[in-house]
Amino acid sequence: MLKVLLSQRMLAFHALVLVIVPSFVWLGFWQLDRWELRSASVNLQQDNLAAEPVPVSELAAVGEDVAPGDRWRTVEASGTWDTAHEILLRNRDGSGGVGYHVLTPLVGEDGTAVLVNRGWIQRGETALDAPEPPEAPGGTVDVTGRLHFSETEENSGLRNRDDLPEGQLMMVDVDMIADELPYPVYGGFVELTRQDPAPDPAPEPVELREVDSGMSASYAVQWWVFAVVAVAGWIFLVRRELREAREAREDGRPGEAAPAGPPEQEPSEAAAGTGGGTDR
Repeated sequence: MLKVLLSQRMLAFHALVLVIVPSFVWLGFWQLDRWELRSASVNLQQDNLAAEPVPVSELAAVGEDVAPGDRWRTVEASGTWDTAHEILLRNRDGSGGVGYHVLTPLVGEDGTAVLVNRGWIQRGETALDAPEPPEAPGGTVDVTGRLHFSETEENSGLRNRDDLPEGQLMMVDVDMIADELPYPVYGGFVELTRQDPAPDPAPEPVELREVDSGMSASYAVQWWVFAVVAVAGWIFLVRRELREAREAREDGRPGEAAPAGPPEQEPSEAAAGTGGGTDR
């Protein structure tokens, strides 16, 4: 039995199973962790969207980013639009495809501003054409929107570039934008959902991207099933090798020597040998 199990072919198969089974088990737990994180994000989004609106000053502060636990909270703010420092965010999706988001500072009575994403607009004829956003209403406005923390390369997958046209950016890097503004700016930014008075026309409201827990839980089960299949395959192969070795021994196949001895003589040959001995 040991000779069969320790053959070169079986040793290679044992090594393969010892590598892939723990790997499949680890991948299953990794996917399970991802599912738990995403489920927590789903619950956070739903709870924060359902919460009552609060003034933006309760959840944001100058020079500090928005806490991750406050993302998607509905906030309210009042002030006047500063369209002179308006920014277009490139490569943003809307109903008409890829276009721009319009990011406009809203300056409150105390002189502190909050960056507000007013919505999506279509791009121009070419990527270098800067479209003209719908004009923001003058005077004091009341706005309501979803709070977000500052965008970074890590949390958005985007990266600001130095070769963009003036007044355009790839992401909402609040600290970088605030350095160019003549007033203090709250951390984070707001996705506009409502304003009073409402302009007409207006940018298309930014669609809420609902967080999805994804398929990580099912992927975890799949990796564990693969691990079970690998173990079952190993058991099947070991049993087959042992069975074939046992059958070979029982059938006397090569590898089991026959008993040694002289060949049997035919009766006629034996008689002839006897008669020859009595002749003369």
